[in-house]
Amino acid sequence: MFQNQTIKKSQIKERIATQPDLTPKYSPHRFCVAPMFAWTDRHCRYFHRLLTKNALLYTEMVTTGALICGQEDYLDYSEEEQPVALQLGGHNPFELAQCTQLGEQRGYQEINLNLGCPSPRVKQGAFGAALMQDIEQVCVCLKAMCDVSSIPVTIKIRIGVDEHDSYEFLSQFIEKISREINTVIIHARKAFLSGLSPKENREIPPLDYPRVYQLKKDFPELNIVINGGISTLEEAKQHLQYVEGVMIGRAAYQNPTLLTQVDSEIFNAQDPIIDITALIKAFYPYIEQELSRGTFLNHLIRPMLGLFQGCAGARQWRRYLSENSYQSGADVSVIDRALSFVTPHD
Repeated sequence: MFQNQTIKKSQIKERIATQPDLTPKYSPHRFCVAPMFAWTDRHCRYFHRLLTKNALLYTEMVTTGALICGQEDYLDYSEEEQPVALQLGGHNPFELAQCTQLGEQRGYQEINLNLGCPSPRVKQGAFGAALMQDIEQVCVCLKAMCDVSSIPVTIKIRIGVDEHDSYEFLSQFIEKISREINTVIIHARKAFLSGLSPKENREIPPLDYPRVYQLKKDFPELNIVINGGISTLEEAKQHLQYVEGVMIGRAAYQNPTLLTQVDSEIFNAQDPIIDITALIKAFYPYIEQELSRGTFLNHLIRPMLGLFQGCAGARQWRRYLSENSYQSGADVSVIDRALSFVTPHD
């Protein structure tokens, strides 16, 4: 599957830069990497962009309160990550409008409103999946965001929440929000705001892909992106027969190698990048830059831990990185040593 060719870092970057941009042929959302709190940070997105040119990347959810009142720069990213979308969490239309403007000013390609997260913190703040129960407020929020934005505003939802679990509820919800936006990302599970943890909400509520497909039939003018339980590119291609786009979450993080096949398998690009070792070394300049800024190595290597699945030495690769990236002064030599344990596929 993966060839252990000798490819220089400059060749990797050149190959990424010179691949034809096929996005005009497809929906911009044809393949997306989901926003995942504490996972898809800027370091992860930078690494993912080395693996795929065409996938749309999303930030972690950033709350309006954090952006407006926080001391950190939650909008920081590298230009190399583009195309990248900002996901917001909030329920106040004025704050959401302000944060939409901030995101557009910083160069994000899209602003996404999170109505899918079921965590207790989000429930207490009356946003995320909890906000799905107040469709009128959702519409007010979306209108406020769209009124100040010249870039696309989108929404990420569940197929239902608590007792609001009928197709009638979902279709009415979609009909109302479609007056403001034309792209909806749908996690094909309902959310339970009580009784299940966020992790359980990703696993226990049954998937209902046909319900999402039906929405596309009933609202053909909308761009529908399906999310939830998709773990392979073959599954993604099956969904693309019914909807405009797919969004993959933890599978892309836990097995990032699959992203190296996205451009060829999903976007029909030629000459896919297949040398994983070379891709890792192409990440070194970014790592060294971040280390010089005071970032710790263990924060930078997390998106690489899932590489080499099925290869001899993959477990040693993960173990060595996990045990040694925390050490004071740890640098790229730790990664070089971890690579010595791995035998990539021929």
